[in-house]
Amino acid sequence: MPEWTCPDCQRTFGRRNAGHTCAPMMSLEEWLETSPDHERPVAEKLIDLVGYLPDARIEPVQVGLFIKRSSNFAQLRTMTKWSSFTIKLGREVPRPAPDRKIQRMGSRFFHTYNLHRPEDLTETLAELLGEAYDFDE
Repeated sequence: MPEWTCPDCQRTFGRRNAGHTCAPMMSLEEWLETSPDHERPVAEKLIDLVGYLPDARIEPVQVGLFIKRSSNFAQLRTMTKWSSFTIKLGREVPRPAPDRKIQRMGSRFFHTYNLHRPEDLTETLAELLGEAYDFDE
């Protein structure tokens, strides 16, 4: 899929002139250094998992980590006491039960889980991350 780079924020997207809020990218190291204490261990586990997905990349911005292939297929967002982990899938998955109502947009289903510690990023969620990666082809 062709990529487009926003001339203002230098972030890449799967389609030209993709709607987004320009947010400057940070280095992963800078993002980890500035993230809240509760988030860093969760983020480090997610970063390790993403490392097993060929062509996946992590885009660190102030609000969190966007996990991309041709588009965002997952994201980790900073919350006050936890990290909000959202996965984009091609189907609704009732188990494990998301912490928020599943949002449907066309053929995409967004599942959001609240992660308080690395152990909350379970093997099942890791498998769903892989499914989201495959769905984003």
